[in-house]
Amino acid sequence: MAELTTLNARAEEERLTEEILERTRQLARLRLDQERGFTPGKTAVKYAGRVYDEQEMENLVRASLEFWLTAGRWHRRLEKDLAEFYGLAHARLVNSGSSANLLATTALTSPLLGARRMQPGDEVITVAAGFPTTVAPLVQNGLVPVFIDVHLETGNVDVSQLEAARSSKTRAVALAHTLGNPFDLDAITAFCKQHNLWLHEDNCDASGSLYRGKKTGTFGDVATLSFYPPHHMTTGEGGAVLANTDEMNRALESIRDWGRDCWCQSGVDNTCKKRFEWQLGELPQGYDHKYTYSHLGYNLKMTDLQASIGVAQLQKLTGFGAARRANFRWFKEALADLSDVLILPEATPHSDPSWFGFLMTVREGAPFTRDGLVAHLEKKKIQTRMLFGGNLVRQPAFVQLAQDAKARGAPAPFRVAAPLTNTDVIMQRSFWIGVYPGLTEEMRAHVAGEIRAFARGTTKA
Repeated sequence: MAELTTLNARAEEERLTEEILERTRQLARLRLDQERGFTPGKTAVKYAGRVYDEQEMENLVRASLEFWLTAGRWHRRLEKDLAEFYGLAHARLVNSGSSANLLATTALTSPLLGARRMQPGDEVITVAAGFPTTVAPLVQNGLVPVFIDVHLETGNVDVSQLEAARSSKTRAVALAHTLGNPFDLDAITAFCKQHNLWLHEDNCDASGSLYRGKKTGTFGDVATLSFYPPHHMTTGEGGAVLANTDEMNRALESIRDWGRDCWCQSGVDNTCKKRFEWQLGELPQGYDHKYTYSHLGYNLKMTDLQASIGVAQLQKLTGFGAARRANFRWFKEALADLSDVLILPEATPHSDPSWFGFLMTVREGAPFTRDGLVAHLEKKKIQTRMLFGGNLVRQPAFVQLAQDAKARGAPAPFRVAAPLTNTDVIMQRSFWIGVYPGLTEEMRAHVAGEIRAFARGTTKA
């Protein structure tokens, strides 16, 4: 009788679950229908945004009904799927792309890496034309960012400055693929190999981009992903770190999970089969391995609810990339005649970017300014964005860092190894528009038409 009651309860649970999921699918279709429709000048043309269908909502509701609120089966599946997508041994989920950068950088200081571990005062070559949380974890770990310049057409690092930036303290290179456009991986990987340097490949804006036919995110010792809604796939808040060695994966897991030495999954005990037999540090013999800490860590895990969305999104990532490429090509052709007043973006040689955005720089001597063009587009409800921090060394936080260090008589917190000429140009004259899969033909035509009208002086800001 008890068994029958249990079977009946399970059947009722399955019936109710399916009823809820079917209502969820209906709601998703209704909501998506309501979001369609576009009126130029009245409907916003977003620079980016989440693109989804009923599968993401169904996964999310299913995960919520399971009520496993931390990392569980969806989390494990997305880590597995990401590793397979990138062809790497390990993918570790975190709660944001910025946390991914923090985790990746901190992992490079792990004692598990032996003599190659980075130490406070070590230098890392990077660029100032980018997002702050590519660089902030370096400072937060006591490392010294060394800034070099970029090219205007690609937004990526000027590799001719690498050797001049290197010193006896250089231990790594940390670079992002700017707006999905791969940096010169031939030059960077050769430089790192020649000098035995770590490579942190910030792939947050470049999921699905290719370099010589190989996915970006697979060239570095560690690579990072972001799943914030504007990115190529989303989990809401979320990100991941990719690695291909067991040592790096061990460091990533420990630092992500409070710094613990234990590697049990959430809700699991005694994976190592000797939970009360370890003796580490100066702890007593047999101290509980679940409460033994080999790193100074954080809690950066993603929840199962977020991961459930990512499982559906990853299945769409290749299609999303195709749409981004198509939108980029459309804008490149539609705005080609404005190359006398705008520097238009170029793909890095040997690359096939899954573009995050369409970067433009107003040429010196143009009859208008970046700020004027941006103001016009925003007035027409066309979203624009700067190239993130512009020149990071001019941002208030970095200016304050330098001032504080000088006041204390401490070493400079960063080093500028070459004139950041193009970086300053980007700060003053560059902006970008979206190429995300949610754009329609009407939206693209509206954006290009307004850029052309302003650039040719047929309209006023």
